[in-house]
Amino acid sequence: MLVDESGFYPLPAVTLTWAPRGQTPILTEWQTRDHLSVISGITRDGRCALRTYDTTINGELAARFLKHLQHTLDERLLVIWDGSPIHRCRAVKDVLEQAQGQIWLERLPSYAPDLNPDEAVWQHLKNVQLANVCSPNLDTHRQELRNAIRRFKRRQAHLIPAFFNNAGL
Repeated sequence: MLVDESGFYPLPAVTLTWAPRGQTPILTEWQTRDHLSVISGITRDGRCALRTYDTTINGELAARFLKHLQHTLDERLLVIWDGSPIHRCRAVKDVLEQAQGQIWLERLPSYAPDLNPDEAVWQHLKNVQLANVCSPNLDTHRQELRNAIRRFKRRQAHLIPAFFNNAGL
């Protein structure tokens, strides 16, 4: 399972629209540093696990996500993720000790986001599902993100294998 995390700010990801020529849509944005954080894990066969948080993802939340994956999949687990410091914290090491060899961790090479197909999940959510979405507050943004994730999950069986193929894996 490849795992990655990302932040979702209420600022719009501006993309092309189908508006008539000369009638450019106006996006009113709400400038803030508030954001939602999402961590996900995907498998080659199209499975996906996602968790959304109101705070920045830290080592404790990454460890909780590993526990969630272990309980959800109920099988041996190979997790491949980047070299973020949160992946090397004490909480993650404790989860590995408790797993008694049921979870293995591997790191992706440094500066190689193109090797992680989970990055394509973020690109799809931000630039397709949430394209041109302007949220007036964090609660609305949370609902928009939930809706985007629901739409993604309906198509994940087709999208995720394509993300793996695009990464050359």
